[in-house]
Amino acid sequence: MSTDTPLAIAIGPRVRQSAFFDSTIEAGVKSFTIYNHTFLPVHFGDPLAEYWSMVNGVVLADHACQRQVEISGPDALELTQLLTPRDISKCPVGRGRYVVFCDNDGGIINDAVLFRMAEDRFWLSPGDGDVILWAQGLALGKGLDVKVSEPDVSPLQLQGPVSPYVAKKLFGEIAITLGYYQCAELELNGIPVVLTRTGWSGELGYEIYLLDETRGNELWAMIMKAGREYGILPACPSLMRSVEGGILSYVSDITREDTPFTIGLDRLLDLDKPSDFVGKAALQRLASETPPRKLVGANFGGDPVGGNDKFWDVYSDDQVVGRITRCCYSPRLEHNIALVNVPTELSAPGTMVQLDIRGSRVDAEIVALPWFESHKKIPEGI
Repeated sequence: MSTDTPLAIAIGPRVRQSAFFDSTIEAGVKSFTIYNHTFLPVHFGDPLAEYWSMVNGVVLADHACQRQVEISGPDALELTQLLTPRDISKCPVGRGRYVVFCDNDGGIINDAVLFRMAEDRFWLSPGDGDVILWAQGLALGKGLDVKVSEPDVSPLQLQGPVSPYVAKKLFGEIAITLGYYQCAELELNGIPVVLTRTGWSGELGYEIYLLDETRGNELWAMIMKAGREYGILPACPSLMRSVEGGILSYVSDITREDTPFTIGLDRLLDLDKPSDFVGKAALQRLASETPPRKLVGANFGGDPVGGNDKFWDVYSDDQVVGRITRCCYSPRLEHNIALVNVPTELSAPGTMVQLDIRGSRVDAEIVALPWFESHKKIPEGI
């Protein structure tokens, strides 16, 4: 079926407008997707300009779709330990960890950035999915004395190699001394925020967690004004930069059928931690086995691709053996790249496969991830 009339999707109040929604409209956002039941800007008209500004300059992005899950109360640590295979007991207050949540078979339910805000209070910033329901169910089932809720928190991301200059202008010296995966509760002209050294870009950057959604547009304007002299642009999560960096996206690159061993996140597993966690027996068993599949990279030629709207097939010897999870054209590499989920025996760098790109098969070479490492260290002298 084809039509000359563009398709439209009807959206009602069940989809949330973020604290920065009006600001993104005023800034010229051209497209939204829906993420965690919230509008997420997709681009402001020129994704390539946003990419280069993220790589070489500084951007501000609305990430309020990262709906926080707060775990608080006497049993907050016990529940958090139950949720993730990573040992959170070793995480000090004011520090964060990247974590995964697994089901009883070791399949990944979601990934998240976790911060310990107090001894008995944690924030989880998960990917697309209702992690809050999973956490509430576990708390109820275990009879834990804990509150699992969604706090009034709306994240912005200030990203790019120039971001420390803007952050220092806004927050002072703490923006420079704050370590990677550390956080600080601050005020910006009376607006309560939490500043963290994290982000979903692969570049130097910060997340600014607004703690009063009524002041979202005020905060957006303040940051854009501070960044004007540095050429700040409004931007969105960059498909190109995230694929280049091997920065995984839940549901696309991570599914319930994948274990941490499949997608290279087994570094997040503390399988011998004393406390119990969901999937412990399965993950301990899987750790001694070779995973049947792996997520790796692939280089391929042809005209620049703009991304896949569904999983495209990977072929070997005329047989479908895997899927493209995401793909794009890399402006810096000047060729197409893809994240592919393939059998382990086809995952070694240099292995040749074929990719189905919109109905046409193209040759591709398997490569190790990532193409570009993430930048984490703030240069001296800022």
